[in-house]
Parts: sequence; structure tokens; C-alpha cells
Amino acid sequence: MRSTPSIVPFDRFDRDIYLVLEDFGARAGCAWRETDEADTDRDTVLRDILSGQYTYPLRIVVFNAVEGWSRDATAEIADELAERAADYADAVSPALQAFINANATRPFAMQLALPLREIAWR
Repeated sequence: MRSTPSIVPFDRFDRDIYLVLEDFGARAGCAWRETDEADTDRDTVLRDILSGQYTYPLRIVVFNAVEGWSRDATAEIADELAERAADYADAVSPALQAFINANATRPFAMQLALPLREIAWR
């Protein structure tokens, strides 16, 4: 059986959209980052925060305009970042660590590597 295209239009905005409020310092202040439409999904925002695309994130808001709702997603994003950061312990910036500590609902349990100095074995 041959499939025909749907006559129902696809609404590309009928999805959850995540926006990040970032602190740019005392002179520039805070602003919602300008973001490409394709980069506003949850996984991309998490990946961008972990990779340092957002230096000082303050708040994450998620909304779905078609469904008519919005909410603060900062704590849930901080919790997920804490889980993912455990795999990237050496790449977690102090600013990201502070964001997680300030917003996560679960404790940030990142195992830091101990610097081992030359040990003389006898």
C-alpha cells in the first residue's frame, strides 16, 4: 500500500522549547541567549551547557506555545547536568559546578581525581 503525505500541516513549534538565561557580568548584565530554533531542545541545551557554550547559566525555562504552558526547568536541568558531569569530571568548569550546586535538588557527587605525586616505593 502506498503511503500518501498527510494533509494535516506539521507545526514545528508543537514541541518543548528550552531557553537559557545567562549572566554576562556586571557591565553586560543578564540576557536570554539568542539561539537557533534547532538548538532549543533539551538534549542540545544540556550538551551546550556541558561543553561550555553557556558560561554562566542562571535559569532555564521550558515552554510549549501550542499547548500553552511554560515552567522553570532549572532544577531538573541541574540534576541531569550533575548526572552527566560525573562522566566529564575533568571538563566541568567552576561556573558549571556552582550552577549545579545552587540549583540541583540532589547533591552534586562528582568524584574529583586526586593528584598523585611521585611516590617512592621501597
